[in-house]
Amino acid sequence: MTRPRPHIDRIASAWLIKRFCDPEAKFAFADAADAARKGIQFDVLGADFGHHGEDCTFETLVKRFGVKDRRVRVIAEIVHEADLHDGKFTRNEATGVDLAINGLVEATPDDHELLERGMVIFEGLYTVLKQKT
Repeated sequence: MTRPRPHIDRIASAWLIKRFCDPEAKFAFADAADAARKGIQFDVLGADFGHHGEDCTFETLVKRFGVKDRRVRVIAEIVHEADLHDGKFTRNEATGVDLAINGLVEATPDDHELLERGMVIFEGLYTVLKQKT
C-alpha cells in the first residue's frame, strides 16, 4: 500500500519488492489516512518501509530485506539521488532515470499502469548494469 501517483522512489521500491522479496506482491494506492488500515505501507509518512535518516524508501527496503546484489546497490544510489537531490551520490544516470519516470507520470493517468511501466524501466536498468558491473 502506498500513496497515489507514484514517482521514482515508490516505483523503484515496488520493483524491488516484486523482484527480490515477494514476486506475488500486489500493490494498491490510498491516502495516508487509509493506507494503514488497508495493507503493508511503503513510502507513506511514518511507515516502517519509508524514508529513515538519510535513506529513501528504496534504500530502507534494501537494508531491511538484506539485499546484497551489487546492481541493486547501484540502483539505490540512482534512486536516492533522483528522489532526494542531496548530492550524496554522484550518479549521472539519476537525471535520465528521473526524467524517464517523470515522463511516465505525465503520460500515464492510471496508477497501476504507471507502476507496471515504471517497473519495466527498473528491470531494464538492472539488466544493463549486469553488463557494466
